[in-house]
Amino acid sequence: MAIEFKPSPSLPPPQNSVGAVAWIHKNFFSSPLNIALTIISLYILYLLVPPMVQWVFIDATWSGTSKADCTAGGACWAFIAVYFDQFMYGLYPEAEYWRVNTALVLLIALVAMFAIKAVNKAMLAGVIILVYPVVAYFLFAGGVFGLAVVETANWGGLFLTTLLGVVGIVASFPLGIVLALGRRSNMPIVKSVCVVFIETIRAVPLITILFMASVMIPLFLPDGMNFNKLLRVVIGITLFSAAYMAEVIRGGLQAIPKGQYEAADAMGLTYWQSMILVILPQALKLVIPGIVNTFIGLFKDTTLVYIVGMFDLLGRIQAANHDANWLGTTTEGYAFAGFVYWVICFGMSRYSMAVERKLDTGHKRK
Repeated sequence: MAIEFKPSPSLPPPQNSVGAVAWIHKNFFSSPLNIALTIISLYILYLLVPPMVQWVFIDATWSGTSKADCTAGGACWAFIAVYFDQFMYGLYPEAEYWRVNTALVLLIALVAMFAIKAVNKAMLAGVIILVYPVVAYFLFAGGVFGLAVVETANWGGLFLTTLLGVVGIVASFPLGIVLALGRRSNMPIVKSVCVVFIETIRAVPLITILFMASVMIPLFLPDGMNFNKLLRVVIGITLFSAAYMAEVIRGGLQAIPKGQYEAADAMGLTYWQSMILVILPQALKLVIPGIVNTFIGLFKDTTLVYIVGMFDLLGRIQAANHDANWLGTTTEGYAFAGFVYWVICFGMSRYSMAVERKLDTGHKRK
């Protein structure tokens, strides 16, 4: 006679403490080593935080017309207040700021619409990729519908940084997908071209590509032919980012089980149908962290345009630091730039985490 053993029901773990106390004990005081590290960390924070708060807030100067007005011994935020418009818009005419603000609000509204379930996501993406750039360009450059013309040489500050970042991200993403598919293609010529392009771009730093796009390319053009410097820089940033994006996406494609490809073939789908409907959605979901990491890196790399004479946020801050009235405010300028970049990059990171949670299908490996 077989004897069947049934496992006894599991008992809940003992509850010695609850809530915040339990969390603190688990993370900071669960062992002698953790206790020692916690005490050391608290001591370091004690040494760093109070002086920082004193310098940033308590002793800071918030208004003034020159460095001479900053006599409290703290941060001279008056420097930021005086140059704030230039840090945001560069030399864009003050009377036309509303055009930049309108384009920004429109972009935020379009991106926010992705959270609405009733909205057709594919159509919305098409509007952002195809329609919005045209509308934004005419808003920025003018020359139509009675808008005053603003030369791209006057574009700068955070406006230029955001423009380069957004255009580079939007343009490099589909190009990266095409390059990744081409690298995995069975057509030798297509595969070779994609491999050579990707490996060549990844083998040189972005600053070299920007220098070539801005300085060297015009030397090889016929007399009288020239491209706008901003356009050349955008193309260089896009190609650079697309090469890295292609490798991230290729990793996602290789992670898809072979059975998914076979299932798509069994359903009679064409190559592009299987890629668009079956393979790419799964691959892109797997590599969301890598894609966002590439986007964040691209956004921060836009600071390199200063080397080719374009004054983005960091470039405007460096230029303002040479003002004789504000000598000695370098720390405040870089602190402000760092805070702005942190807010934007942290926001991108948190948004990607929200997208990951939304797309989670519960098939994670345990």
